[in-house]
Amino acid sequence: MTDAKAVVLRGGRVVSADGEFDGDVLIVGERIAAVGDVEAPPGAQVIDVGGCLVMPGLIDNHTHLSMPFMGMMSSDDYNTGTQAAAAGGVTCLVDFSIQREPDQLQSALAEWQGRAEGAAHVDYGFHMAITNANEATIDDMAAVVEQGVASFKLFMAYKGELMTRDDAMTACMERARDLGALTMVHAENGDVVDLLVMRALADGQTNAIHHALTRPEWVEAEATSRAARIAEFTGASLFVVHVTCDAAAAEIQAAQARGVPVAGETCTQYLVNTIDDLRKPDVEGCRYICSPPLRDARNHDALWGYVRRGILESISTDHCPFTDEQKARGLDNFSLVPNGLPVIQHRLAKLWDEGVVAGRITPSELVARTSTTIAHRFGLTQKGTLAPGKDADVVVWDPNAPRDYGTHTSFMNVDYDLYDGETASGSVRHTLSRGTMVYDNGEIVSSPGHGRFVRRATAFDAEGAAA
Repeated sequence: MTDAKAVVLRGGRVVSADGEFDGDVLIVGERIAAVGDVEAPPGAQVIDVGGCLVMPGLIDNHTHLSMPFMGMMSSDDYNTGTQAAAAGGVTCLVDFSIQREPDQLQSALAEWQGRAEGAAHVDYGFHMAITNANEATIDDMAAVVEQGVASFKLFMAYKGELMTRDDAMTACMERARDLGALTMVHAENGDVVDLLVMRALADGQTNAIHHALTRPEWVEAEATSRAARIAEFTGASLFVVHVTCDAAAAEIQAAQARGVPVAGETCTQYLVNTIDDLRKPDVEGCRYICSPPLRDARNHDALWGYVRRGILESISTDHCPFTDEQKARGLDNFSLVPNGLPVIQHRLAKLWDEGVVAGRITPSELVARTSTTIAHRFGLTQKGTLAPGKDADVVVWDPNAPRDYGTHTSFMNVDYDLYDGETASGSVRHTLSRGTMVYDNGEIVSSPGHGRFVRRATAFDAEGAAA
């Protein structure tokens, strides 16, 4: 057996979800070997990270790479998207495989596996999005779980394309419960949204702002409440994705108070952007179209409060980029604009400035909400913690190294940057994935294919009740 390469990250401040301390990190091969007062083994590579924070690599549990949507494909594939992830300190992501065949799920998983294998720079897993919840599809859920997919997503919006009705959602939740899998929902009342969109277009209200105005906060809150009630009835574990507003988060809090096993996330953009971005002229406003939409700024403080209290237990990105050319398709009809924002590279920098520097969260809370809690929720048993035996997924954050936002510093495959002209107060110095440097001082230094598929544990696996 050959000796594994040893790396020591020397002189930094180690930050975990439980606290922080001055210490070193010893990596041997692909795993963490020791944290604290570390003696470098003979021949070890010693990297000076003095003045930096050493944190578990971020996990982004909500991305859409190479996603076919509205007749288009999101512009980041698994090569460019995972490069951008690494540049933002992300060492693992969980992307969405979306059902394409009416009676099965396994073909979709194989399709997405084919896109990712040999292309990714960081590790990845998959959720399975169910778009046709018939009996055959529900039967196929078990086979997908056996292949390492431990969560299923249901859309309560996008009527006629992705939307699942309540009866089918109930049946899916029951099956997921029996498999020990997690049910995720995109919570908006799709029937009402469809009605409001048709009315707006008939009245000539066609520009970007009307995308948000036809998806008011109450339709998200109502759907969140309805999903939580179904979870309460079925006993299924529920996770509400991309919560945008106080009203929806309050429904999660109320359900938790009743003992319902429901949790939720928000996304970076809902903490820093507002509905006013959609009022920008021409294609610039279209860049900000996503669902649920950006909200009024009054929601920011409320959402940060839910994040601090753990009602919203994590912060993802819902990264789903489209170019200006793609977005411009809907200049005269907002309903034709492909939904999604390019954010994957900017999460850590934005949350550092808007969260930690602004005094809203601590560095440990940042680690919890972007890595450790996500690893626990989504069955990533080797991720999310700097501890002996865990994967050596590490981000070294330099809080005193400003970095401009813009296409000149972005690895995302999109021809604009939502934060162009702004400067982050700190930046990622190094990102290591399973002990291998993938991002180093502004450069991607890994090759496509370093990233591997990660099989995720179900609730039964975690309890030792199933293999």
